[in-house]
Parts: sequence; C-alpha cells; structure tokens
Amino acid sequence: MRTVITADRLISPERSIANPVVVVEDGVITRMDSRASAELPTGKHLDFPGCTLVPAYFDVHIHGSAGHDVMEGTPQAFSTIGKFLAGHGVGAYLATTVTMPMDATLKSLAAMAGLIGRDIDGARPLGIHIEGPFLSPHKKGAHPARLLLTPSVELFDRMWQAAEGKIRLMTIAPELPNAEEVIAHATALGVRVSMGHSDADTAAARAGIRAGAVTATHTFNAMRQFDHRDPGLLGVVLTNDDLFAELICDGLHVHPNAVRIYWKSKGPERAMLITDAMTAAGMPDGNYMLGELDVRVVEGKCILDENTLAGSTLTLDRAVRNFAEFTGATIDDLSKLASRNPARMTGFEAEAGSLAIGRIADITVLSAKNEVVETILRGRNVVNV
Repeated sequence: MRTVITADRLISPERSIANPVVVVEDGVITRMDSRASAELPTGKHLDFPGCTLVPAYFDVHIHGSAGHDVMEGTPQAFSTIGKFLAGHGVGAYLATTVTMPMDATLKSLAAMAGLIGRDIDGARPLGIHIEGPFLSPHKKGAHPARLLLTPSVELFDRMWQAAEGKIRLMTIAPELPNAEEVIAHATALGVRVSMGHSDADTAAARAGIRAGAVTATHTFNAMRQFDHRDPGLLGVVLTNDDLFAELICDGLHVHPNAVRIYWKSKGPERAMLITDAMTAAGMPDGNYMLGELDVRVVEGKCILDENTLAGSTLTLDRAVRNFAEFTGATIDDLSKLASRNPARMTGFEAEAGSLAIGRIADITVLSAKNEVVETILRGRNVVNV
C-alpha cells in the first residue's frame, strides 16, 4: 500500500524540505522531495497543513509509563508502553532497568530480551539500558543502597548473557572499584557506557572516558555538585566536547537557568533529551512502584522518602517544548536532541533519528507550537493520546 504524506516542512539531519512530499510503501520511505518539483503521486494521502515532519523521537532512558514498567517484561506491558509513547511522538526507546535483586534483574532482562525485535505496538524497544547496580551509594537517587554492587566483569557478563546481548547502554559510576575494567569490557562488546549516579571527582570522570564512556546520565542529577577547585563529573560533562549528555527537561529536575548552561556547553551535536519516566507517566497522582520502591506522585512530581526525585512523569514531546521555552532552540536543533543524537550515541543510526529514502517511515508530525499532531510508525498512523 502506498501512502503519500504532505506538510509545510520536513526536517531531517541530512536535509530540510519546504512543502515536502513523502511517499511510503510497505512501511519504507521510497520518495522524499518537494511538492514544487513533482506532481503528487496516487495513494492514500495524509496532509498536515501548517505542520512540520521530523524523525520520530528516541528516548534512551525510560523505565515505564501508562501504569507499566519495562521490567515486567510482558507483551502487554511493552504494548501499552509502546502505544503511550507513540502518542507522544516517540518511535523508539531503550527499555531502562532500575536496581533490583540480581536474580530478579536477570529474570527481567531475559523476558525483555525476548520482546526486543518483535512486532510491538507503537514505539519499538531497540535495546536495553541497564541503570544499576553499579552506582554510587552516595548518589543512589531512587536506587536502593542495599542492592548496589561493586562492578565486576563477571556480574556484567551474567546480565549480558541473560539479555541475549541486547544491552546497548549501561550507567555506571566511574569512581567505583573495577569500574574502568568493566567500562572497557562492555565497550568492547558494543555497549555504550554512561557515567551517572556518581560522586566522581575530575580524575575519576576522565578515567571513565579513557576506558570508553561516551555519555552522561541525566546531567546535574545524581552527580557530585560542581566545585571550582574540583569540578568533578559535572565539570567534565559540561566541558568535554566529545561527550554526549542526557537531560531531564521537566522544570523540576533541572532549573531553566541550568538548562541554558547545559545548552551552551553541549550544543546541538551532543545534547540529548530524555524522560527518565516511570510507571506513573500518563497516570493520575497516587502511589506507584519503581522496582521495589514505593513512589508517591503529587501534582506530577515523583517523590521518594522526604523529597528525593524518583524518575518523572515527563513525556518527550513535553521535554521538547520545555527546552524550546527555556533556551529558544529551534525545531531544527530540537529534532537532533530528541532523535538524531540518541541514535548516534547508541549506534542505532540505521533504525532511528533520520528521514531518508530507504528508511523505515517513523515520522512525528508537529504543529507550529511543537505539539504532536500525529505519529506515523512503520508508515502507519498512530492515534495521538
């Protein structure tokens, strides 16, 4: 079946097209040019006047949404999460774990691995992001201190084997014993390593990069605070031009002024927007589980204990609009932060982050206010929710 998509503008890293015509056949883009240069072909016509077509968003750090957690590892959980994410412009994501007892983690990894690559409704899980157990007890955030473990190649390999090699990203505190060895080992297997939940000083952060780390987990959050005599991990993240860096842009985790510092430091080639969303995203206020922890959600804010933030209820389309409001970034740059850069960092450039002939038609349709009007995945309409 042929579908013809038209709009006011198309933005992709390789090109920008005014009045684009995108032809999709069997879920793949077969033609992409301007309406001014060619006649409109026959087929089902989807017209989006006043709108912009961008590559569907890619969230590399999300634990769950719509009442489900990825660690449930069931088709129902992944289908529900996938449909919810698609309604917010997301076409792909990394299913992100939280620290649990190792036996439970291995069981969950095996179940999640069995769903990756299958025909899942909505957004597709392209791989797994393991966040924990190799985290600092001093910057544990919502991860239970009693379940945190010293990094070891043996433990990593147990998780790698349980996940059938589908781990694509790992968060680790680089200052922990054996961390450099584990970073190098994981990197050699094709895993991208992120430094986070860390009390690392400057030297330890730089050592993590030398061992293979390529990105940072939710910049500013669960990191040693900046000090002018020893800037620590945060100082390295903000000054290393080769390092990617995540940001939770919900206005709660990071103040707008700090978001602007981040933007000036990382720029459009290394900044990445994430949600760190949990089960409560898309759900009413109340009590929800994040791993073994009971999290209460009050006015959309996820709180553990007295005032510890535990994930978020953020959606990636909301993060894009917030970032635009806080920084003035254009949609050309925003599409990089929400789609292209996550794809580049993870090595999934062939599956996400771009619109081009021969690519799967995963397209987010945005209004002039960067609101999601429609999401088209594998060439099929997904109803916005």
